[in-house]
Amino acid sequence: MFDYSLAHWATYLTAAVLLNISPGPDMAFILGQTAKGGIKSGFAAMFGIWTGALIHVVFAALGLSAILVTSAVAFSTVKWIGAAYLIWLGIQALKSKGSNISVREQESPKGLRKVFKQGVLVAVLNPKVAVFFFAFLPQFVEVGAGPVSAQLFFHGILIIAVAGLIEPPLILIGGKLTAYLNENTKLSCWLDRGLGALFIWLGIKLATID
Repeated sequence: MFDYSLAHWATYLTAAVLLNISPGPDMAFILGQTAKGGIKSGFAAMFGIWTGALIHVVFAALGLSAILVTSAVAFSTVKWIGAAYLIWLGIQALKSKGSNISVREQESPKGLRKVFKQGVLVAVLNPKVAVFFFAFLPQFVEVGAGPVSAQLFFHGILIIAVAGLIEPPLILIGGKLTAYLNENTKLSCWLDRGLGALFIWLGIKLATID
């Protein structure tokens, strides 16, 4: 099982790296939470995003993602829910006055659970991710290498594994800036406004997906 050629591995892993370093809602959310709440908050966001991605991988492996491709109603429903959620996050960030941004608050168990749940929803409510997994993963299924569902799941997990090599260092680097931001209320306020505008833009962009 999973007997692939060197060319297969090289092509897939290269694609996985490029996909993980490309900017998008997931990366923006992780780095934004790192800047706001510190390293622990960033990792909570990261694990939330990974959990949401894992759900999409399981759906793709089971063939359920096909529903989002073949059903316009299902695609539109998930798309609008995801867009609304991103815009809601953006509005909440715009309303922040900056003074309530503290590492201590974000690193509390309650705060970290909240960030984790937000990360899961950001990933799960993005139908583009489901469509991506459904369209991308089958390209690397090879006859005789194992059951199709197992190959889809394996390749999907590899994308998350590659993210595990790329995203933690970015969080650690971003965490070094947190102490300064928390001491500068005015700057943290403008950071929140910038993040809010970013999330609203991402929500609008998601809503315009055909």
